[in-house]
Amino acid sequence: MGDRLIVGLDLPSVDAAEKMVRDLDGVCGFYKIGYRLAFAGGLEFARDLAAEGKKVFLDLKLLDIDNTVAEGVESIVKLGVTMLTLHAYPKAMRAAVEAARGSDLCLLGVTVLTSMDQQDLVEAGYQYEPHALVMRRAAQARAAGMGGVVCAASEAHTVSGIVGQGMAVVTPGIRPAGAAHGDQKRVMTPADAIRAGSSHLVVARPIVAASDPRAAAQSILDEMKTAA
Repeated sequence: MGDRLIVGLDLPSVDAAEKMVRDLDGVCGFYKIGYRLAFAGGLEFARDLAAEGKKVFLDLKLLDIDNTVAEGVESIVKLGVTMLTLHAYPKAMRAAVEAARGSDLCLLGVTVLTSMDQQDLVEAGYQYEPHALVMRRAAQARAAGMGGVVCAASEAHTVSGIVGQGMAVVTPGIRPAGAAHGDQKRVMTPADAIRAGSSHLVVARPIVAASDPRAAAQSILDEMKTAA
């Protein structure tokens, strides 16, 4: 289960992230670096982690014109990271897949952010309700040749049926029983997420904000094992 739990290093500095990785050594070996850390020296830190044999999920949610996405992916491939996100827009996905061809980089299409609900999509101008848009984008990710998708765990079962066993189904919004939801609106417990068909779980605050991150991570891994 160790490779299926991705710890979100949603921390303000590389020093804090390095300490967290040391604290979790031997328990976790897969880490997510998002905007906060990436823009605080986290890209070089990602390279260092990869060089040390750790797996790195670079959560940058790329979206731009085709050429810009492709050039960005070409640079990211050189970091040696394991996963990279981009918003699941067909043209962007196709450009990214072509740019990553021949590498080991797993490209993930972000379907609908787990902080968004029906009203949020309406305000953003979408005509689809969240579930329908997630399914549409999952199918488009498969058609584009992506390595996987990011979706809410509550959608993992249906999404896995669309993308098949060869693609990753990565689910954020994971909260152990009793934990606060924060800004997440579509959440699930670790065990339920595994049962639903998630291939990887992304967990940040319940681990990195815990008084004992190592114990928190181990507890989540133990819960995941009960559902395997």
